[in-house]
Amino acid sequence: MSVPIVFHPAYEATLPDGHRFPMGKYGRLAARIEAAGLVPGGFVRPEPADADLLALVHDRAYVEAVLAANVPRAIEREIGLPIEKSVVRRARASVGGTLAAARLALAGGLAGSTAGGSHHARRAHGAGFCTFNDVAIAARTLQAEGALRRALVVDLDVHQGDGTADCLSGTPDLFAFSLHAERNYPARKIPGDLDIGLPDGLDDAGYLAVLHARLPPLLDALAPDLVFYNAGVDPHRDDRLGRLALTDDGLLARDRFVVGETRARGIPLVAVIGGGYGRDVDAVAARHALVFAAMAAESGRAG
Repeated sequence: MSVPIVFHPAYEATLPDGHRFPMGKYGRLAARIEAAGLVPGGFVRPEPADADLLALVHDRAYVEAVLAANVPRAIEREIGLPIEKSVVRRARASVGGTLAAARLALAGGLAGSTAGGSHHARRAHGAGFCTFNDVAIAARTLQAEGALRRALVVDLDVHQGDGTADCLSGTPDLFAFSLHAERNYPARKIPGDLDIGLPDGLDDAGYLAVLHARLPPLLDALAPDLVFYNAGVDPHRDDRLGRLALTDDGLLARDRFVVGETRARGIPLVAVIGGGYGRDVDAVAARHALVFAAMAAESGRAG
């Protein structure tokens, strides 16, 4: 059976010409996944999140300001995206996509969304290209529904997951693990449950050694009901906003390891794509596609 993959056309918003966020990667990622034959039955299309869902994690006043496209200019600058209609639609669809994919993972073992991983969005406001924290909202929603008791966020984006740490603080059964470049954004980090800061320029071998040493014991100790995997590709050596030196092969080995170790323990996993920045949008989309290939390969082995 194929791994269900979630996509919504609203994942790709309209930005001003020359904006540094590579918004075009979402459509190109979807096209690449289709061309690879990974969605023979088509993508799953999610329902965008409504205000009540968003307010499970974020302050109601902030949610209402975003949905009205009336965010204070200072917060809009911190987010780094113009909070207008298409960006609002994108943020709502991204949250809905992560929640839909998480439900599919709980039902079938593996699923992914071709967006998500907005891990800098905090309770009170967004930041760092992140409007709403989709993973935190999905985790809190599923826990409130009784669909899971304990979840583990494995955040391998190159930037520390400060927003996720903020949004999940006070929820000991929702565990946030971040492996990131220590000297990268954000300058002021909000501690999660386990933060590992890496030195600049770390290569495939050094990175994978840390991951291999830390992830399996964490999975064994927590025995979560679901893993949320933020498979950001900005640890790549060519990423404009990263400080590490992974290659395409290193990213694929990372994704295979996370998926394989999680599923070897019978734990469902949902993947979101996280960060990836570069002038060559096709190359960035190709890197994002690696996690979906890793899940497909794992599913094939299990089948």
